Amino acid sequence: MVDRLETGIDVLDRKLDGGLPPGSVIAFTALPASQSELLLYELTAARGTLYLTTERTTETVEYAIADSPSAVGSPTIRHVTGDAPLEAARQLVDALPDGANLIIDTMNTLERTDTDEYIDFLNDLKTRMVETGSIAVLHCLKAQDPPANRARTFHAADAIFDLTTDITGTELENHLTIPKFRNGGQPTEAIKLELTEEVEIDTSRDIA
Repeated sequence: MVDRLETGIDVLDRKLDGGLPPGSVIAFTALPASQSELLLYELTAARGTLYLTTERTTETVEYAIADSPSAVGSPTIRHVTGDAPLEAARQLVDALPDGANLIIDTMNTLERTDTDEYIDFLNDLKTRMVETGSIAVLHCLKAQDPPANRARTFHAADAIFDLTTDITGTELENHLTIPKFRNGGQPTEAIKLELTEEVEIDTSRDIA
C-alpha cells in the first residue's frame, strides 16, 4: 500500500496491508515474562532505529540484539537515566532523523512521571513522528499495578498491539491482537505467533 512503512516483520506487514502509516505511534503491550523484545529487535532491521532503553543499560541491550536469532539492524542505543527522564528522552527524540524507527523500552519509567509533563511529552512525540515521517513503538509492560499514566499512553497511541502468552496443555502460545488502529483496517482476529528464532505466523492450527 502507498504511504506505508514496512515494519520488517512479514507477518505484521501482510496483516497491515503493507505496514504502518508514517507518523504512527504504537503502544506495544506484553507481559514481562514474554519474549516481546524479540519483536522489538526485529523491527530494527527495517530502517535506521533509535532505541531508548529506560531500565536496561546500553551494553545489555547491545548484547541482547547481537545475540538475537532473528534478523536485526544496527540501532543507535541510548540509556535514558537521571532525575528527569522525560527531558532526556525528549532531547534524543528531537534529534531523530527522517524516516526512522523510535523504540522506547520500556515506557513504564516514563509513565510514572508527572501527568501534565507526560502528556506534553506524548504530544511532542507525536508531532516529531509526523514531522519526520517516522514510527514510534512504545514498549508497555503489563503489571498488576500499572503506572499511573498508562491510560494516557493508550489514549495518545494511534494503535495498540497486545501480545498475550498462554500455556495450552503442553504448548506455549503467543497471540497478537490489535484492538486499536486509528487508520482502520486492523486485523479483527488474533494473530498466532511463533516467538522463537524469528517472529512468524504459527500455521500449525488456525492461522494460514
